[in-house]
Amino acid sequence: MTLLELLGLLRKHIRLVIALPIIAAVACAAGTLLLPDQYTASSTMYVLSSDSNKGDSGVTNTDLSASQMLTNDVVSITKSDRVKAQVASNLGMSSLAGYSLEVESSTTTRVVTVSVTGANPQTAADIANEFVNVARQTSSNVIGSQVVNTIDTASAPMSPSGPKRPLYVAVAFVAGLLVAIILVVLGDMVNVKVRTESDVEDLLGVTVIGHFPKIS
Repeated sequence: MTLLELLGLLRKHIRLVIALPIIAAVACAAGTLLLPDQYTASSTMYVLSSDSNKGDSGVTNTDLSASQMLTNDVVSITKSDRVKAQVASNLGMSSLAGYSLEVESSTTTRVVTVSVTGANPQTAADIANEFVNVARQTSSNVIGSQVVNTIDTASAPMSPSGPKRPLYVAVAFVAGLLVAIILVVLGDMVNVKVRTESDVEDLLGVTVIGHFPKIS
């Protein structure tokens, strides 16, 4: 099937091609309205190198590598079940169910960002701040020295970070359009009716030399 044939086929079923994406988008929009708003609160901390108190200002590749490894260790400690359980206990929560944690660090800095997403903006901020506090204490106990300092504490976000309703609606519209195209193509493939002169030539292997005109 050529592109022109496909376009012609879609034109014959233009109602389906238009209606199905719109229905899918409207249904998705209605569904996303039932989803609760999600709020993301972030707190940042700085990972100190083991030789931060030394007077030597020279920095070698070994120092940078060691600092990055230490940062990775702090990230892993922050994500650990031990820290999560301690955070929940400190805040008087049975668990952190309903709140997602994301810990990010760059390969070029020793700044670690702790982001918590949940339905309650103030609780999300409290959890993010407590994660930094517990991570600092746990890192000190595990590594043996104070290696984490707080940079910024999280505050309750004023606007939701999700769900991304416009994106969901757009994806639903595109998915509905693809489904409509697939249905049209499949319907044409299973349709065995002889509709054109070329269909006759393909089926019988003979050349059409005449036909009766359509009489209204």
